Amino acid sequence: MRFEILGSLRVTDGEDVFTVSAPKMESLLAALLVRADDVVSMDQMCTEIWGDEPPRRATAALHVYISQLRKLLGRVHQGESPIVTRFPGYALCLGDSDLDAHEFQRLARQGRAALRAGRHQEASAACGRALALWRGTVLGEVRGGPIVAEFATWAEETRLECVELRNEAELTLGRHRELVGPLYALVNRHPLIEAFHGQLMLALYRSDRRAEALRVFQQLRETLDRELGITPCRQLHELHQQILADEESRVPAAA
Repeated sequence: MRFEILGSLRVTDGEDVFTVSAPKMESLLAALLVRADDVVSMDQMCTEIWGDEPPRRATAALHVYISQLRKLLGRVHQGESPIVTRFPGYALCLGDSDLDAHEFQRLARQGRAALRAGRHQEASAACGRALALWRGTVLGEVRGGPIVAEFATWAEETRLECVELRNEAELTLGRHRELVGPLYALVNRHPLIEAFHGQLMLALYRSDRRAEALRVFQQLRETLDRELGITPCRQLHELHQQILADEESRVPAAA
């Protein structure tokens, strides 16, 4: 059995795919998966589902939801449900099951370690496999509470870091021309992330598009000044000056 939360929440068993249609049960399962193998207390479950205004019979409702989830997962997993009772609440024990978020973390760590060791091809491949696990917005349309929200923020930040690492490896490998299009899309989606602008500047410069590289820096400077009242970081200023002077020998292989 495999649980997938890097996109809409679903459970797979071979070619069979199972989803939870009831919103409150889906939120509860999402919280249990985010905290897989750890206990989620009854109070935390109430907050995830109802916020600060749980109904009078919230505890009874939670027991019903847990029972229904156990039945669903039991059907998928040959009669054995991974949800167990542990004071002061419940835990979802993965056992032999997989969670795509854990696989993503493992591959991202591999990519980071390979990049630091100078194994750029390995780093690019690991980060590529990690990013391929994403099917859309983390947990899709699940409306959870603090547990789900905190995980969604962490997951998106880690995904962007993984994208940056893969780009760095690809730039070092000399694949700057292939990166220009994807990097333009990234800076349009994330106009305040300076690392992506630096990588785009470098990819353009290495592709003999020096004027465009300088224009990217100017646009970033205007955006940061307008939105935050700050200027680009020192590293980007230095890259800008090196490109402006056309000092190819001093322009780094990766931003």
